[in-house]
Amino acid sequence: MENHSITANSILKNGVSNVNGVTGSAVNLNGSGKFHQAGGLGRGGIRRYVHALRPWSFSASLTAMLLGSTLAYKSIGTLNPMVCLASSFAVLFVHGAGNLVNTYYDYMKGVDSKKSDDRTLVDHRLEPNTVATFGAVLYALGCVAFVVAAAFSPAKMEHIALLYFGGLSSSFLYTGGIGFKYLALGDVVILITFGPLSVMFAFVNQVGHLNIVPLLYAIPLALNTEAILHSNNARDMKIDKLAGVITAAILLGETASYALYCFLIFVPYITFAVVGMNFSKWLLMPMLTLPMAFKLEKKFRQRKLKMLPYETAQLNLLFGMLYVLGCLFADKESLPGL
Repeated sequence: MENHSITANSILKNGVSNVNGVTGSAVNLNGSGKFHQAGGLGRGGIRRYVHALRPWSFSASLTAMLLGSTLAYKSIGTLNPMVCLASSFAVLFVHGAGNLVNTYYDYMKGVDSKKSDDRTLVDHRLEPNTVATFGAVLYALGCVAFVVAAAFSPAKMEHIALLYFGGLSSSFLYTGGIGFKYLALGDVVILITFGPLSVMFAFVNQVGHLNIVPLLYAIPLALNTEAILHSNNARDMKIDKLAGVITAAILLGETASYALYCFLIFVPYITFAVVGMNFSKWLLMPMLTLPMAFKLEKKFRQRKLKMLPYETAQLNLLFGMLYVLGCLFADKESLPGL
């Protein structure tokens, strides 16, 4: 009988190892010295799946959906909770699937490495086929949630389908298919998808008709959300350049990238200062996060970029929630266009 025994010394000598023939599947030795089956749902397995979704980035979808729903409520005076919940799940599922598509294609194209921030596939926490399947399942769940939202929504199916599947396509094409990210167009895709498109989707699902006003309200939030991606691309400039990826941060260089980050972070505050003083003081609420924005600007200026995307996402969540609360508390008559 073939001997499949493996000594601890031989494993430790090889560092992180893949051992075949023991259980019939890939087994990895993680940094803690414990074995786990890659892609399994054993101890820590669920945590690896959740980590692959990059849930810290979900603030972009959550705040956009809440803003769209709040604007709809202020516009018509009612809110369908089933539509709100189903629409939010539809967008969150698509967002998570888009993150997995990004992980898959960055790895397959050789963009991700041991120095990358996303090391789900590099460290074999999950296998490529597992990530692809997980992404497909989330897209399917998103479509189910969309159907539920459409069933209860007063909007025309063609309108909300155009918005939803436009966002779904954008989330895939960011790195899959055309791969807008690799052509310096990723920033444009994110700016549109996690701003006007998501806000409009939530709004139309509630009120039943298209309106240009939510697009205008989405601009400050979209700029703040884009700052997350830009800080990520600025941090990964060297890695992306070696992999042949073209991003706006690479084209602009360090100095201009810093200027763009400042624009994305601070222009929304200028907007709220003007709108808040002229229409409703409640719209000044996002200004409470201004000290946090200055701290992030300083970190970018000092090139302390390692944790900046995560910290910018935290700012985005607080900024977005205060924006939503400001719109909720303000009188309808004081909100322009509603």
